[in-house]
Amino acid sequence: MVVGSVAAIGAGLAAIGAGIGIGQIGKGAVEGIARQPEAANEIRTNMIIAAALVESVSLFAVVVALLGNG
Repeated sequence: MVVGSVAAIGAGLAAIGAGIGIGQIGKGAVEGIARQPEAANEIRTNMIIAAALVESVSLFAVVVALLGNG
């Protein structure tokens, strides 16, 4: 019972971390586009790639937390 609770807390922390990370990525992209509108396409592409990497790491963390339920 306690192990399941720890796994749920780990999965929740991974989700919160991903939300914060993607928020920071979006914030930086919007600020970059505001400063240099001509680079919007390149900034947008890099933002999408970075957000996908953050999502994949957080999904891996959730899976590890739930598999550690052992």
